[in-house]
Amino acid sequence: MQDIRVLNELVRDKSGFIDPLLTEMRKAVVGQNEMVERLLIGMLTGGHVLLEGVPGLAKTLTVKTLSQCLSVNFQRIQFTPDLLPADILGTQIYNPRDQSFSVKRGPIFANLILADEINRAPAKVQSALLEAMQEKQVTISDETFKLAEPFLVLATQNPIEQEGTYPLPEAQVDRFMLMVRVGYPSKEEELQILNAATGGIINEPQPVVSPEQVMDARKVVTEVHIDDKLKRYIVDIIFATRDPRAHGVGDAAEFIQFGASPRASIYLTMAAKAHAFLRHRGYVIPEDIKAIGLDVLRHRVILTYQAEAESLTSEDIVQRIFDRVDVP
Repeated sequence: MQDIRVLNELVRDKSGFIDPLLTEMRKAVVGQNEMVERLLIGMLTGGHVLLEGVPGLAKTLTVKTLSQCLSVNFQRIQFTPDLLPADILGTQIYNPRDQSFSVKRGPIFANLILADEINRAPAKVQSALLEAMQEKQVTISDETFKLAEPFLVLATQNPIEQEGTYPLPEAQVDRFMLMVRVGYPSKEEELQILNAATGGIINEPQPVVSPEQVMDARKVVTEVHIDDKLKRYIVDIIFATRDPRAHGVGDAAEFIQFGASPRASIYLTMAAKAHAFLRHRGYVIPEDIKAIGLDVLRHRVILTYQAEAESLTSEDIVQRIFDRVDVP
């Protein structure tokens, strides 16, 4: 095992770009610190992020600002009910001059993809993203193309109960490392937004991080130390979503239809490491796991009809599990 002091020094060195990046992002984005941090965790782990919130909460602005600060190839895809898979992936074009086909690549061939209002498109289009998200590759006709690294899908959606939306397939939702609920700004933050929007103040973010720095940081994040006791704690949390009674959360058993998969254990560990990295720390503590746990698990715990009847949400159940499972 690498010496913790050496690891701390390495993390402090490789995470030096985080503070300038946050400073640059704050030029355009007021507040929403939790959303910004979750996007950075996705960036540091290669895990895709789903942002959910009502319109007007700066979801799109935040993703666009991140792309400007990273100096990477950015594409925004506006999802609509008439969108086709080829509009995302690309298609083959016939050239009558030499009677041959050539591939026209779609917007998915970028480093940072903003899938805006992803739940406005039907399931066939949403599923077109699955191969790209999971395998980091795209198949057009009989050709397979590797996607350039870093590659990250940041999707936004309005709450499902709004008219004109389609629930995302469970298989696709599970591919998102984090599902972040975006809330309203505070009064002070809204006043800053108001002054900036109506006062002609334009603060254009500048590139401060290179793609190479991101890839180097990803390697260091994987080396962040996590004690075996904390790994066991993560496994206990995940198993408590599957068998609540055996883990001291018996009163949640009747509300959980399906628990989290092993992918949740992997993502929770990776996200906790990135959370520690953002704090320039080379080791994970329980607070890292608790801080990010809700975003990793809220879309992976499927509730029963009884839970819905009693107005319980997946957040309520996951929070109950974190409150009951013993911390090492």
